[in-house]
Amino acid sequence: MPESSSIVILTGAGISAESGVATFRGAGGLWEGHRVEDVCTPEALAANPELVHRFYDMRRAFVQTVEPNAAHLALAQLDAAWAGSLLIVTQNVDDLHERAGARRLIHMHGAHLSALCGDCGARFHWRDPLPPGSICPSCAAPAMRPDVVFFGEVPYGMDKVDAALRDCDLFVSIGTSGAVYPAAGFVRLAGAMGADTLELNLEPSQGSSFFAESRFGPASELVPAWVEGMLSRHALA
Repeated sequence: MPESSSIVILTGAGISAESGVATFRGAGGLWEGHRVEDVCTPEALAANPELVHRFYDMRRAFVQTVEPNAAHLALAQLDAAWAGSLLIVTQNVDDLHERAGARRLIHMHGAHLSALCGDCGARFHWRDPLPPGSICPSCAAPAMRPDVVFFGEVPYGMDKVDAALRDCDLFVSIGTSGAVYPAAGFVRLAGAMGADTLELNLEPSQGSSFFAESRFGPASELVPAWVEGMLSRHALA
């Protein structure tokens, strides 16, 4: 593949799990001990804002205690070195890609270290607790909420992601379950447009059959090996 080729990389919970970040759903369909419906829907925010804000306060504080692992660092290395178009689309709401050094990045599900005004739509970098009724620095409405895309809300950056998938030469999925849409459909779109497709995952995802190639194992091993191979081939070309 020429170094001018276009790459789209999708990352999911599996890439951050080795940094200690819990995967989205644990045993019994629970997320950190809560039903997803109780902490990750617009209805939950309206019905019990104290619970929802407290939950995300805990997650926001926690992600600031973990560190990028070898997989994040390898993708940042690829981002810095790849001459062609490259886009990392993450389903994760931690900031480990950024702290590793990645720049060409979209957080399709939002970010823990960001707060959103539900009134004017302004977003702000946010590291501290965010109690219900927090005042928007822009419009002064008491409407600040976690900047996380809840179930039933539209993910961020989908126009840019769609365009990148249609134009890419290689689509790589890392650490994803293949169960959550729209991300679960990315491989089929990229493949239909003629892109090569590669899955790097701990185990087969629900969409493994749609990939031309799958490699299984820890992300901290698979991703650096893949990146090293990509950059080595182009260094020798």
